[in-house]
Amino acid sequence: MRDVEIEIQVRIEKTKPLEEFLDKNASFRFEVNQVDEYFSPQDEKDDFLKQDPITRWLRIRKEDKIYYLNFKKFYYEKTGENYFRDEFESKIEDPEEVRKIFLALNFKPIVVVEKLRKAWQCNEWEIALDDVKNVGQFVEIEFKFSQGQTDPKKDIKEMIEFLKKIGCGKLEINYQSYPFLVLFPDKAKFEEL
Repeated sequence: MRDVEIEIQVRIEKTKPLEEFLDKNASFRFEVNQVDEYFSPQDEKDDFLKQDPITRWLRIRKEDKIYYLNFKKFYYEKTGENYFRDEFESKIEDPEEVRKIFLALNFKPIVVVEKLRKAWQCNEWEIALDDVKNVGQFVEIEFKFSQGQTDPKKDIKEMIEFLKKIGCGKLEINYQSYPFLVLFPDKAKFEEL
């Protein structure tokens, strides 16, 4: 069994009701500025951006003075939705050396995503309010599990019902990730919930 995560990313009209609910009913974890630098192979056949939809993202994240290396692999339905992904992450001591390794392996930097993230633990969910530079305000709800222990579609439905019950106003789900929204704002697809 491998560990995977279910995650939704929803653009929300009103963050205040959700933040008030979380302050009262969840455990505050952190508030941090995150700067994510994404990379892709330069080889035409392996270039992450040549896939439709994009299923892989590789990044170096800076949180305060701590750096992380992260790789995500998304699994999409035929309808274009994604309900779960593999994620691998580790702290790194020297981001410049990692960048040199990427360049030596023929990877190139493709985009930087900056955001302010506030995160809470609410039962088995991590809930983050993200203010993404040049993109907007979003909530991410994430649930990590071992494969076979849950029904991703049912879990996503519960997450959406939770947001509707809180009263966040207009909700629009996005099945692409933040780097996609920064790179291709005209191609971004949002589905009103």
